[in-house]
Amino acid sequence: MHTPSTLPSLVGRVLENAFANAVAKIDRVAPPDVAQAHCDIPCGIYDPHTAQIAALTVVRMVQLIQGLQKPGDGASKEEWDTYTMQISRYSAIKEEHARLCEHELVILWTDYFRPEHVEKHTNLHDVVWKTAKLTSTVKQQVNMEAAQQLLAGCHQIAEIFWDTKGVKTKRQASNQGQVGGELVYPTT
Repeated sequence: MHTPSTLPSLVGRVLENAFANAVAKIDRVAPPDVAQAHCDIPCGIYDPHTAQIAALTVVRMVQLIQGLQKPGDGASKEEWDTYTMQISRYSAIKEEHARLCEHELVILWTDYFRPEHVEKHTNLHDVVWKTAKLTSTVKQQVNMEAAQQLLAGCHQIAEIFWDTKGVKTKRQASNQGQVGGELVYPTT
C-alpha cells in the first residue's frame, strides 16, 4: 500500500522520466540549434574589464594573505580561530576571482576573438594561453609574482581587445587603495 506522501513522488518521477524520454526523441529527430556566446543569446557584448578586476582582486588577496601574522606559540584559541578564518576567507576569494578571471578570458578567446584578430596580433594566442595558465598557478599558490603576471596579461588582452575595435586605450591607476595597480580603459 502506498502512503500519500510517496505516491505523488512516484507519479512525479514517472511523469518526469516520460517527459525526458519524449524530449530526447524529439531532439534526435529535429536537433535544436546551438547558440555560441558567453550568454548563449548571442548578445555581442564583450569587455575585458571583469577579467582585470578579478586579477586585481587576486593581487589584493595575496597581499592580505602575505600580510597575515601567524599567531605565536602561546596564542589563544581565539587568535588561532581568527587567523584560520582570515586565511580561509582570503584564499577562497583569491580562488573565486582566479576562476572568474579564467572564465572571462575563455569567453573572450572562444566567443570574441576571430582569426583576423590573431593575424593582426600575432602574440594573441600566446598571451591568452599564458594568462589563462596563470589562473591555475594563482589558485594553487600564494605567489605575488604570478598574481602580478596575471594582471599584466589581462592588461595586454584588454589592449588587444580594444585595438580590434579600433579604440585607443589608456592605463590608469586602479584607485583601489592599498592594492595599487592600474587598469586598461578605452579612451573616448
